[in-house]
Amino acid sequence: MNTIAESPDEMQMSRAEKAPRIRIVVVEDSDTLRRNLERWLNRTPDFKCAGVCANGAEALKLVPEWRPDVVLMDIQMPEMSGVECAAQLKRLLPKVQIMMLTVYEDTETIFKALRAGASGYLLKRSTLPVVGEAIRELRRGGAPMTSEIARKVVEAFQPDNSPATGSPEETLTVREREILGLLAEGFSNKGIAVRLNISPWTVKIHLGHIFEKLHVRCRVEAVRA
Repeated sequence: MNTIAESPDEMQMSRAEKAPRIRIVVVEDSDTLRRNLERWLNRTPDFKCAGVCANGAEALKLVPEWRPDVVLMDIQMPEMSGVECAAQLKRLLPKVQIMMLTVYEDTETIFKALRAGASGYLLKRSTLPVVGEAIRELRRGGAPMTSEIARKVVEAFQPDNSPATGSPEETLTVREREILGLLAEGFSNKGIAVRLNISPWTVKIHLGHIFEKLHVRCRVEAVRA
């Protein structure tokens, strides 16, 4: 489903000339979408496409050589799913940041991707400006998600769907729920900080705790174990 359209106006970013370009690899089996993303990345001043791969198996061979900052990862691909590829890449390159870019928005797939090590999750209907800002947010330590995805994460931690262990340290705190709720409404880290009158760094720390819990203690994992 190739719904991402190019947006030339998004390229005008003078600040990018002063900072190192973010190196990005695209792992996508659609030839058209792969070419569009590669062209857009190389036309965006603060981005550089370090390479493209047509499937997960190819990515496992090439991405460790390219050592990108960010990987944009599709989920449904031949030979190896994006979730499996993400898990293996994180073992090979622990510091690489992976953002899923997919049409799948069911809760099970979302949590599988997060447990595999993804730090962001966008739907392919997102516009390129949204994808670009999500990449930058990821590099700033955020956890960008399409609002529909964040909402599903919020729902997964409602009382009836909370982590099965019941241990206080393995459930979301009131503040974490508050931050996740604002994330679901589309707020950026900076926007959340302003809304809650806390620092962006504090927001980042809370998001780190949230994703730690999502990766290993969600109800989906307990049920599938």
